[in-house]
Amino acid sequence: QVQLVESGGGLVQAGGSLRLSCAASGSFFSINGMGWYRQAPGKQRELVATISSRGRTNYADSVKGRFTISRDTYKVTVYLQMNSLKPEDTAVYYCNADSSEVGGRTNYWGQGTQVTVSS
Repeated sequence: QVQLVESGGGLVQAGGSLRLSCAASGSFFSINGMGWYRQAPGKQRELVATISSRGRTNYADSVKGRFTISRDTYKVTVYLQMNSLKPEDTAVYYCNADSSEVGGRTNYWGQGTQVTVSS
């Protein structure tokens, strides 16, 4: 099993920056793709950015040029650097990871971290 622990959320003014972190721990052979999703009140959860085990990235159009996803050397921690934040970025941000374990591949979600951008 894998545990995902997120940190870095908070309140920031429009135009500001935040950096989210998500660390994977537990029993697994490897962490494959990782990503960040967000869910605003009354809306469905949506993809923000993903990164493969080889470092290939994918971004939602709404965050391209403002957000950067990256992983650490050991590939068990994923970061989301968020710059030029807008009020519409306000949401609960969830970390997602795909792991390879004894029983096969399994997908996990973090508990979520609140990001609030004031205008």
